[in-house]
Amino acid sequence: MKKILIFSTAYYPFVGGAEVAVKEITDRTADIEFHMLTVNLDGKQKKYEKVGEVHVHRISTVTVGKFGKYFFTLASLPKALSLHRKHQFCAIWSIMASYSGFAALFFKILRPQVPFILTLQEGDPFEYIKRRTGILYPLFVQIFKRATIVQSISHYLAGLAQKMGYKGEIHVIPNGVDVPLFTTGYSEQELGALRWELHKETGDVFLVTTSRLVVKNGLADVIKALPLLSDRVKFLVLGIGELEHELRALAHDLGIEKRVMFAGFIPYKDIPKYLYISDIFIRPSLSEGMGNSFIEAMASGVPVIATPVGGIPDFLRDQETGLFCKVHDPESIAKAVNKLIDDQALRDKLITNGRTLALSRYDWNDIARDMREKVFKIC
Repeated sequence: MKKILIFSTAYYPFVGGAEVAVKEITDRTADIEFHMLTVNLDGKQKKYEKVGEVHVHRISTVTVGKFGKYFFTLASLPKALSLHRKHQFCAIWSIMASYSGFAALFFKILRPQVPFILTLQEGDPFEYIKRRTGILYPLFVQIFKRATIVQSISHYLAGLAQKMGYKGEIHVIPNGVDVPLFTTGYSEQELGALRWELHKETGDVFLVTTSRLVVKNGLADVIKALPLLSDRVKFLVLGIGELEHELRALAHDLGIEKRVMFAGFIPYKDIPKYLYISDIFIRPSLSEGMGNSFIEAMASGVPVIATPVGGIPDFLRDQETGLFCKVHDPESIAKAVNKLIDDQALRDKLITNGRTLALSRYDWNDIARDMREKVFKIC
């Protein structure tokens, strides 16, 4: 059986869009055996375990958390070489071009004959990535130049690979959506209980976002837009992050703290329930690799407001599958929200078109098939 070695700085139980993508794809690729090197992020996970169809080997570093990722780039190399001697991998696969990309690059330098798959899932703007790599930027460029094949989740990221000097084969294969999870629905009793818990009254309009509370997701702009909207418009924030205190303070200073609800971390399986009791999904991103959360909202039948940045234009057509607002523009946000409140015909159109798009183009079975036929073919 063919075998692929994955480099990823995080994996279950620490889950983001990239980790979900790896699991969904590998669970549907039975003819390849997958091994993974990842960071023991909290120092409490098993050194080895099988998660779904992936043999997960966790690297313990001298520290945990974010700093453990830095040490992973070199600490993973001896284990990677050892696993390769045993399994003779037909390819290595880096999930994003950051810490895991450096780890894969070092392996590729020592074992140049092994094909190198690079998946781009980055959501940060290019200039931020460039600044973060600092003096290592010339080495960062080599991650792209030494890749054998690139898979990106958006055309924006495909363009980024080319800007970084990659001249080979690129396949734009987006992340998918757990269609059963986001379309199954809930009983009115369950939804009513959640509305009661969140104090949603008749006539209230809930804006909802599922976002890390970080600068790039533009949540401060939504809070600044609330004073421009009816008092019945409220903002439900699902997620955690470094800006929570700052965002709470902003809501307080604007006198709207009762209209901004910070729900904190919500398990992935429970997110659809919150979408179902909400009226508009909004995330006025400053940058976005793709934006799975938008597709999940569409699948759940919630109209979407977004900014035309990064990979978002791949799926959002203004007034067809969603509404665009301007970047860093609370007035533009308020205008888009009011448009969806006042124009029921437009709202219905966006819900229908958005859901059709999500269900027809973002099924994980189709994504996994494309990965097998277009990317894993190099094995």
